[in-house]
Amino acid sequence: MDKNTAKPKLTARQEEILSLITDAISRSGLPPTRAEIATRLGFASANAAEEHLRALARKGYVELTPGTSRGIKLPKQLNLPIPALQQLTLPLIGRVAAGSPILAVEHIQKQVPCDPSLFDKGADYLLKVRGMSMRDAGILDGDYLAVKKTSEVRNGEIVVARLDDEVTVKRWSQSKGPHGVKIELIAENPDFENIIVDPRRDEITVEGLAVGLIRPGGL
Repeated sequence: MDKNTAKPKLTARQEEILSLITDAISRSGLPPTRAEIATRLGFASANAAEEHLRALARKGYVELTPGTSRGIKLPKQLNLPIPALQQLTLPLIGRVAAGSPILAVEHIQKQVPCDPSLFDKGADYLLKVRGMSMRDAGILDGDYLAVKKTSEVRNGEIVVARLDDEVTVKRWSQSKGPHGVKIELIAENPDFENIIVDPRRDEITVEGLAVGLIRPGGL
């Protein structure tokens, strides 16, 4: 085995934690918090879980983001003896309930076998498209839209936006006018009207950026 790619062996406890992280990401698309790891595995505190996570990071099995409770990532290129990691998946989001995070467990219909790194900017989840308002952009009813979680988007990009608790896929346009910022969510189908948003009156949140598309008939 190439010494440059071989990773150090894990202790039984480290394998247990890595399996817990993998299962959580597979089920919900999100890693567990330190406190959740401590509770599940019977540690006295979250600090004990943190020590094991740092050991996993030193060995190259996880990447940690300081200062965030769920700042645990699995590296893209892992050659691990854990079956759950060998099949890369993305959570498929169906209907989104008002007031709930888009990646809440109850919104996940299933896990779709798909390597997130296939998309240039990476993808965090798939959103099942409803309706034909983006037809002329090649996005059809029932398609799976690959989405990267971000709130930073540019004019002309296709976004997933939450407007007054309704989730929609549209092309983003933002400009400054005499009365402040104007946002327009542009449909790609003449049968549908664009949505004009006044941030002073309307509650709008960008949930992510469209980075690719899967037509489920090919899965």
